[in-house]
Amino acid sequence: MAQWSITELSSVTSFDRIDGEYYLPEYLENQLKLSQTNTVALPQWFFVSDGNHLSVSKHFCETGEVPYFRGQDVNDFFLENADPIRIPRKVYESPMMKRSHFFNEDVLLSIVGTIGSLSFVSDEIREATGSCKIAILRSKGQSSPYFLAAFLMSKYGQLQIKRNTRGAVQMGLILKDFSRLRIPIISQIEQSEIETIIKHAIKQNHQSKALYEKAQKLLDSELGIDNLKLKKPMGYTARFSNIEQARRIDPEHFYPALQHIIDRLPGSIDLVPLGPQLQFCQRGRQPAYAQKGLPVINSKHVHSNKIVFEDNRTANFSHDSELQIRYGDVLINGTGRGTLGRAAPFLIKEPAIPDNHVTILRSSNLDPAYLSFYLNSQAGQLQVEMHQRGSSGQLELYPFDIRKFLVWVAPESLQKEIRKLYDQAIENERRSKKLIAQAKHRVEELIEQAVEGSGEKP
Repeated sequence: MAQWSITELSSVTSFDRIDGEYYLPEYLENQLKLSQTNTVALPQWFFVSDGNHLSVSKHFCETGEVPYFRGQDVNDFFLENADPIRIPRKVYESPMMKRSHFFNEDVLLSIVGTIGSLSFVSDEIREATGSCKIAILRSKGQSSPYFLAAFLMSKYGQLQIKRNTRGAVQMGLILKDFSRLRIPIISQIEQSEIETIIKHAIKQNHQSKALYEKAQKLLDSELGIDNLKLKKPMGYTARFSNIEQARRIDPEHFYPALQHIIDRLPGSIDLVPLGPQLQFCQRGRQPAYAQKGLPVINSKHVHSNKIVFEDNRTANFSHDSELQIRYGDVLINGTGRGTLGRAAPFLIKEPAIPDNHVTILRSSNLDPAYLSFYLNSQAGQLQVEMHQRGSSGQLELYPFDIRKFLVWVAPESLQKEIRKLYDQAIENERRSKKLIAQAKHRVEELIEQAVEGSGEKP
């Protein structure tokens, strides 16, 4: 249904915008509500800049000392949950990069692509920088950055961000338009209340991360690989019989690192093929996307040991198919650079289906959390590199190769301990998200109270 909105010529000339979308009813209503409260332009209380404009992609490397965040990395309030690319320290410390350095309590806003996504720089982030697709908002001292973060995530902040986005093919929020974003003036007591809620959320998230790391370290310690540092040799050999058996000639498949791990294993540990431990191992199919249906899990939702069940598309699904993801399955990414081989347990009650880049693993002998941590360990990831196929353009990890992985069927007591740590981590994460939602709701509540107190009806 078409929407009509009438505005005065003075508004068009004042805002210098003639696109009809700028004057949509929900935007005008939001503007009217905010006009009934005391507000200031965002740049009055916060410095506004953006990330790096230089070409640094040639310096991207996994071994770099400093994380480099791109627009797609600003998709979670907790910046420390992202998995950014890295750059060498000498690049980070170059004079031209200093303007784009992140500091504690900066608010980061994605201004290209997923416009409006927001992350907060906590004290867990030491040195970091990012691209020009990220706006860096830094307090001048008059207002709490925690309050600003909560406000920009609220409906009153998001509607302003959407309204001021420009462009046709490539949409973006340009820095000069931040002067049009209005933030409400609230008391220091109310700002402190919101700040306390968000700080508690950050603490819960830190505890969740610590529990994930504890579970991984526990498994690595039992395998004897907790302090293992592998150095790739200049060259290595393989027997012709092994080449013939594997029916592969790519040197990566015969990299001897896995054998080095096997040689270090305690005598009580035997590795066995994964295939016989699985009742189901199959990759998903290309979904028939639709407005209604089951949520689809793709590779971007499968992080290491965690399913990010947000912003899922939906698809039609035949209920007699075995390809429905069940509670207790493990999902592993079968394609993609940077995501290939990442595994996570699916411990969500809501049913879902995988797309054609995600493989379902189902086992009655291996706890899903334990299997996920094993696959994400050094022992598991070396086998991802060993069994991946394809060229530099597209790497693949197929189900028939996943079945060849060697795994340790750990004692039930160890599997239960890792599962317990995992469940605690998930609970802390749930609490942190609930607190962030509470902070947003409190900001909206304060604005609505101010509107009601103004004695005017919007």
